[in-house]
Amino acid sequence: MRVLIAEDDADSFELLATLLISFGYEIVGVDNGDDALEILQRPDRPMLAILDWMMPGMSGVDVCHKLREHQNDNPPYVILLTSLNSESNIVEGLEAGADDYITKPFDFYELNARIGVGQRVVDLQASLSSRVKELEDALGHVKTLQGILPICMHCHKIRDDQESWHRIEAYIEQHSAAQFSHSICETCLQEHYKDV
Repeated sequence: MRVLIAEDDADSFELLATLLISFGYEIVGVDNGDDALEILQRPDRPMLAILDWMMPGMSGVDVCHKLREHQNDNPPYVILLTSLNSESNIVEGLEAGADDYITKPFDFYELNARIGVGQRVVDLQASLSSRVKELEDALGHVKTLQGILPICMHCHKIRDDQESWHRIEAYIEQHSAAQFSHSICETCLQEHYKDV
């Protein structure tokens, strides 16, 4: 999985990159919020991002705000990383749209665990998006009867879009989930089978 690290402090970036590579992640790195936002808005964006709160250009919180302004079916999972650790800062970061929050200095194992949670959320989101697409595609293929159907007033055949005429039951079976079984109504029974 690719992870974006947006961190302007070279030592912090190096530490994060080394750790994430050792955890098995592929790293995309930037040192400012503007580049982070640009990357996270691409179709091929990394689906997990660790953003430093304070960076040149846009802050990590600003990046979160901008990402959430543009609703996306499959948004990236964003972890804010900062030395700000007051309750109001945490609330501000989460309300801006961050999915998680880690304070510096961070514990390596906690970081790995939180990234693991992010990866599970991203995988679940991707699975749900895929299912929604499958359902939308299936819905597009569902045959429905709607609108005005030209029907012959004598034989009751129905004309389709290709100007072909079909028996009513064949047409309905082709355009819906209905199936027919044959029977005889009371009127027809009396008219055609008087002796029975």
